[in-house]
Amino acid sequence: MISKRIIAFFAAACLSLGISTAKPDEGMWLPMLLKQLNEAEMQKKGMKLSAEDIYSINQSSLKDAIVSFGGFCTGEMISSEGLLLTNHHCGYGQIQSHSSVEKDYLTEGFWAMNREQELPNPGLFATFIVRMEDVTQQILAGIPANVTEAEREKMVQANIAKVREQAITGTHYDATIRPFFYGNEYYMYVTETFRDIRLVGAPPSSIGKFGGDTDNWMWPRHTGDFAMFRIYADENNNPAEYSPNNKPYKPKHHLPISLSGVQENDFTMVFGFPGRTNEYLTSHAIQEIYETSNPHKIKIRDTKLAVLDEDMKASDAVRIQYAAKHASVANAWKKWIGESRGLRKANTIARKQEQEKLFTTWANADAGRKQTYGNLINEFAQNYKQLEGVTIARDYIMEAAWGVELVRYANDFIKLNELIEAKAPQQEINAQLDRLEKGASGYFKNYNAPTDKKVFAALLSMYYENLDPKLHPSAFAMVRQKYKGDFRKYADEVYSKTLFTSEAGVRKAIADIRAGKANPLKNDPGFQLASSINNYYSTNVLPTYTKVNDNLNLLYRTYVAGLREMQPDRKFYPDANSTLRVAYGKVEPYQPVDGVKYIHYTTLEGVMEKAASGVAEDYAIPARLKELYDKKDYGPYGVNGQLPVAFIASNHTTGGNSGSPVINANGQLIGTNFDRNWEGTMSDLTYNPDQVRNISVDVRYMLFIVDKFAGAGHLVKEMTLVNDNTSGLPQVDARRKAETPAEAPQLSKREQRKAEKAARKAAKKKEKEAAEVVN
Repeated sequence: MISKRIIAFFAAACLSLGISTAKPDEGMWLPMLLKQLNEAEMQKKGMKLSAEDIYSINQSSLKDAIVSFGGFCTGEMISSEGLLLTNHHCGYGQIQSHSSVEKDYLTEGFWAMNREQELPNPGLFATFIVRMEDVTQQILAGIPANVTEAEREKMVQANIAKVREQAITGTHYDATIRPFFYGNEYYMYVTETFRDIRLVGAPPSSIGKFGGDTDNWMWPRHTGDFAMFRIYADENNNPAEYSPNNKPYKPKHHLPISLSGVQENDFTMVFGFPGRTNEYLTSHAIQEIYETSNPHKIKIRDTKLAVLDEDMKASDAVRIQYAAKHASVANAWKKWIGESRGLRKANTIARKQEQEKLFTTWANADAGRKQTYGNLINEFAQNYKQLEGVTIARDYIMEAAWGVELVRYANDFIKLNELIEAKAPQQEINAQLDRLEKGASGYFKNYNAPTDKKVFAALLSMYYENLDPKLHPSAFAMVRQKYKGDFRKYADEVYSKTLFTSEAGVRKAIADIRAGKANPLKNDPGFQLASSINNYYSTNVLPTYTKVNDNLNLLYRTYVAGLREMQPDRKFYPDANSTLRVAYGKVEPYQPVDGVKYIHYTTLEGVMEKAASGVAEDYAIPARLKELYDKKDYGPYGVNGQLPVAFIASNHTTGGNSGSPVINANGQLIGTNFDRNWEGTMSDLTYNPDQVRNISVDVRYMLFIVDKFAGAGHLVKEMTLVNDNTSGLPQVDARRKAETPAEAPQLSKREQRKAEKAARKAAKKKEKEAAEVVN
C-alpha cells in the first residue's frame, strides 16, 4: 500500500509538470459529456448557457447549427434560409472551380444577388450531427485481451459495422464510429448529410486571403477569411442531390449574430470538427518530429513553393490553376516551421521525458502496475528505434515523390495495370477505366506540365541527394547510370514521352485498353517511375511502418489508460479525430517574445498600414475598401471610428476547425475561426497556455464586407442580428431584424450622450493598451 507521503509526492510532481489537470483553456471536449466534465467550469468562466443548450437530442441546440463542411472544414448556419458561413480558404477550391481568366472570382470576388445566381458545387457536402452515443461496450464485446493488434482491429471493425447498421436502418441517416484514447473508448456519431451546396458569396482574395503566405499563421492578422454558401433540400427539407427544384434548407437552429463585439477576458467557445491532434505522444515521437521529420519536410516544400511562385507570377492561367494547390502546400510548410519553434520554446522533449520518468516511478511502486506498465517506456523506445530510416523514407515518398503531380497521377493507374497483367475479368478492368476516365477532365483542368516538370527535377533531386542510396527506389539507379544523377535531363526524357502530361494522352490510353490493344502503360517512363517508387514503398517502407505503428497503438492505449489511472482527478480529453468537439477559452493577449505584447484585436487601420508599406504583394487591397476607409463609412459595424477586423482567444483548435463559429457566453456568433498564431501551432502536440491563440474574423468585419463593400445587404437581412448581450439565451432586437444595418434607427439625444461617454471611455482604454504595446 502506498503511503500518503508518496501520494503527495506524485501529486506535487504532476502539478509541477502541468499534467494534473487540463491546462487553462486546453482541450477539445465531447459535446455529450459537457454536463459532467465541463459545464461548471465553463459557467465559472462566464458562460450563461447550459450544457443542454449546447448539445441536446431532445430539443434544438447549438449543435444543430454546426456542419462538417466538405469533410475538411467546419461551417455554421446563420439564417433560417440555409445560409452557411465558413472560411474563404475552406471554399477556395469551389471559388477556383468557378473561376476563369474571363470570370476571375478569386481576384474579383463573387456575390449572388438573388437565389438564381447561386452556383452549385458537385461533390461538396455539409454534414450535421443528429446525435452521439457511447458504444464502447458494443464495439469491444467478445474481443479477447491477448489477440494481436491486427486481429483486434478486424473484430472491432466487424462490431462497428454491426452497430452502425442497427443505428441507421430505416433512416436516411449515416453513422460514423471512431476510436478515442487509442481504442480505449468508442463513440458513434449519427449524421445527416446534404449534397446540394451552392456558392453564395466570397470576397476578393485581397480581402479573403489578405496577407497571403506572408501573414499565414501570424498575429496580428487582418484577413477577412470568410465565404458564404447555402444548403438546399427537397420539398420535405430532407437531403437531396442537386435539383433546380430544391428549396433552401430550414435548419433546426441558426446562430444569432452579436453586434456587441469582444472585450479582453470575454468567454469564447469554438464548436467544430478539429482534424487531428496527438497530445499524448511520448518524447521519442516528439524528438523524431522535431529533429528529423519536420526539418526535411520543410525543405522539400520550401523548394516546391519556389517553383510554383515563379510560374504563378508569370502567368494568370497558371496562377488560377495552382492557387488552391499553392495554398495547401504553403499552409503545412509554415505550420511545421512554427510547430518546431513552439516545441523548442515549450521545452517539450524534456518535459515529456520528465513525465515518463514520473510514470515509470508510479508504475514500479505497485506489483500489479509494474507488470502492466513498468516496461512501457522502454518498449516505446525500442519501437521508435525500429522506425529509423523508415519514417524519413516515407516522408520523402509522400512529400518529394508524390509531391510531383505526374508521379502521383501515374500512381493512380497501378491498380489498372495489375488487373491487365493478371488478365482479370473485363468487368473489373472496365470499372477502373471508368473511374480514371471520369476524373481526367477535373485533373487536367488544374494541371500545367511545364510547371510540374520543374517540380519533378527539383524534388526528385532532393530525394536522390538527401537520402542514403539504400533508401532509394530502383529507378534512381537507372538515373545514376544513364543521366549521372541529373534529374533535369531525366525530366526531359520523361515529360517528352509519357502519356500522363495531357488529357488527350490519357484518354487515348484508356481507349486503347478498352479496345484490347497493347498495354500502353507498360513502357511509359512516367508509369515506370511511379511503379518503382510504389514498389519500394510497398516492400521496404509500408510493412515495417504498419507493424511498428500497430505495436505503438497498443502501447499508447496502455499508456493513456495508465495515465488516467495515475491521475484519477484529471479531466482527460481525447485527441481530435474529425469529430464534433467543443473548445472554450477567453479573449486574451499574449507575449510572443521577450519585450513584445500583442493586444487581442486588430482593425481596418492595420489593413491600410500594411497596404501602404509596399512590403509584400500579399498586402494589395481593393479600391472600394480604401474608399470606405477614407470616408470612415463603416455603418453600424464600426466602433469609435474604427472597424474591428480580427481577434484572438485561447481556444484549443487545429486543422478542421477552420470555419468554426466563435460563440460568446450567450450562444451568439462573434467570429469565425480561421487560423492559429505561429507560436501556438505546436498545440497539436502539446499545449502552452501562454502562447496558444486561435485567430478569428470579427463578425462585424464580415457584415461590413457583405453589406457596405459588396452591396449584398439582402444577405444581412436574412440574419438574426443581436445587440443585446444580457440574456441567458439570444434575444433579437426586433427593429434590427426588420431593417438592414444601413437603415438602423437614429439614436435619441440621451442615447447619443450615453454613446459618446462610452466612446471616450473606450478611447482611454485603447490608449492605455497602445502604451502597453509600446512599453
